[in-house]
Amino acid sequence: MTTTTGTDSTTTTTTTTTLITGGNKGLGFETARRLVEAGHNVWVGSRDAERGRLAAERLGARWVRLDVTDDGSVEAAAKTIEADGGLDVLINNAGIESRGADNGIVGAAEVTAEHMRQVFETNVFGVVRVTHAFLPLLRRSPAPVIVNVSSGLASLSGVTDASTPAYGYPGVSYPASKTAVNMITVQYAKAFPAMRINAVEPGFTRTDLNGNTGVQSVEKGAEIIVRMAQVGPDGPTGGYLDAAGTLPW
Repeated sequence: MTTTTGTDSTTTTTTTTTLITGGNKGLGFETARRLVEAGHNVWVGSRDAERGRLAAERLGARWVRLDVTDDGSVEAAAKTIEADGGLDVLINNAGIESRGADNGIVGAAEVTAEHMRQVFETNVFGVVRVTHAFLPLLRRSPAPVIVNVSSGLASLSGVTDASTPAYGYPGVSYPASKTAVNMITVQYAKAFPAMRINAVEPGFTRTDLNGNTGVQSVEKGAEIIVRMAQVGPDGPTGGYLDAAGTLPW
């Protein structure tokens, strides 16, 4: 958190510093845009240097190279942000979905351990890798927040209820990875009660992740991410939420 004190020592302005992984496009980009508008000092984390720089320029944000699958990249990003003053909000947004050569979802008959490994490397191990690296910075913040971007497909209640859209999803890797993210969220929230740590479901949003097959805009999908990124110290923690409220695990 950046603090500016007036010359008369009576005026103090604080700015919330936020990092968004996968912030150069889709939900990450829209979340960054909204938080910049809200006055946050936003870092766009991107594994692609050129895309990251261009996104940051468009947003009026800052850019840091961050590949959530690479220890060295994550550690370097943490050092860069620490040197600049620290971090208050971490949004673990970067994610992938397992799709075949025809852009179709890899179903139960086709999924392999390698499919699972690739998806978990980004969606699960990436969340842990980034969170672990930035925990020391977050613990120094007076109001630390972590938002883990999950999915409605993470809900065991949803995917086993034939009346829900989630029931018909044929993939294995992506739902399993997001269910793991939910558990990670709960365990971190219990371990760090001073932080606000939640998992959010943006909804089926048109992004590159799903081949732009989603049914809602990134503006709509980013709503719950932005809301939980701005939650106060008395707000919920250890939750699984969408824009309408709490979701069943």
